[in-house]
Amino acid sequence: MQRIQSRKLSDVITEQLESMIIEGTLLAGQKLPPERELAGKFAVSRPSLREAIQNLEAKGLLYRKQGGGTFIKRKLTGVVTDPLMDLIAKRPETQFDLLEFRHALEGMAAYYAALRGQPKDYEVLIEKLQIISELPKQEDKVAESEALVDFYLAMAQAAHNMVLLHIMRSLQPMLLDNMRSNLVMLEKNTDLSDKIHEQRKSIVDAILTRDPVIARQASNEHLAFIEETLLDINRQDSRIQRALRRIEVDTKKI
Repeated sequence: MQRIQSRKLSDVITEQLESMIIEGTLLAGQKLPPERELAGKFAVSRPSLREAIQNLEAKGLLYRKQGGGTFIKRKLTGVVTDPLMDLIAKRPETQFDLLEFRHALEGMAAYYAALRGQPKDYEVLIEKLQIISELPKQEDKVAESEALVDFYLAMAQAAHNMVLLHIMRSLQPMLLDNMRSNLVMLEKNTDLSDKIHEQRKSIVDAILTRDPVIARQASNEHLAFIEETLLDINRQDSRIQRALRRIEVDTKKI
């Protein structure tokens, strides 16, 4: 019989700490508790814990400050791929591809947040929605897009699905760019802001009442509305551009 090798204790601790980082129990930028406290929490020796921390440093998840302790890196995930970012930047129509993909991600996040979310998760979600509503209007829309990404990440965290949360964090740069572009376009119709906020509130209300089906439906309806509105704006802009070109041609003939 083949001998079953026992796993190193430090590897087990490494996996547990990594899971806590990925699922958001330990947050980006947060300082780790002292070694003595962590060792007591995991009921392990400090050398085993120290080795686990070194493993996570090697993976790029942690870093040490001289005399200041050990911290979780602020940017846990980089850009998914530079070519994909370039593609989206150079071809605006691919923004709609990302918007379609958001249907799956955010619909799933809303569904499982309603199903599995805890009171603390819901407090954070309500807080993030409130931050969005209190933001002053700005032309560049950077702050608003950042607040929106924080809101959807809070929803994903409430879903308690590590894969979903990891994907959304990985897509964060693209989501920021997509939401900022959408906000700039939607600003052309000044009547939309209140309606869109009510749609987001409907998603949160369904999550708080723990109705996963309605939560997912509210999320999908919200994104479908955004998509259709953006398409209408693009069609209107195209008609205006064609009309301006015709006027320019007619003027030259005169």
